[in-house]
Amino acid sequence: MSRRVVAAAPGAPHPLGPYSQAVEAGGLVFCAGQIGVDPQTGALVAGGPLAELDQALDNLEAVLAAAGLGLPDVVKVTLFLADLRAGAAVNGRWAERFADPRPARSTVQVAALPAGAQVEIDAIARRRA
Repeated sequence: MSRRVVAAAPGAPHPLGPYSQAVEAGGLVFCAGQIGVDPQTGALVAGGPLAELDQALDNLEAVLAAAGLGLPDVVKVTLFLADLRAGAAVNGRWAERFADPRPARSTVQVAALPAGAQVEIDAIARRRA
């Protein structure tokens, strides 16, 4: 089983704790959770859940790109929301960002997220043979 750690993806914020942005094992790339932090400023973007979702997806794309992958390679996502009432708006934006076939997804409401975020996304991507 090959194993590679993607330690510092250009265009994605540095991890907020002692973890890797992504780890590859057996052809799968496990991406750590991404929140809507602007990698240039290190601050959470303003504008609410949709703005945070866009930035979190941009950050995820940067991590995937560092591993030689993209959003079409994502097979499973967990979406964490501070408030499930944002779900309908998030789903609309989700449909714009992920093409068919879209990855499997779990959505969970949480009590709190890092840095006061309203949205966090983690993902598993598959390297094509």
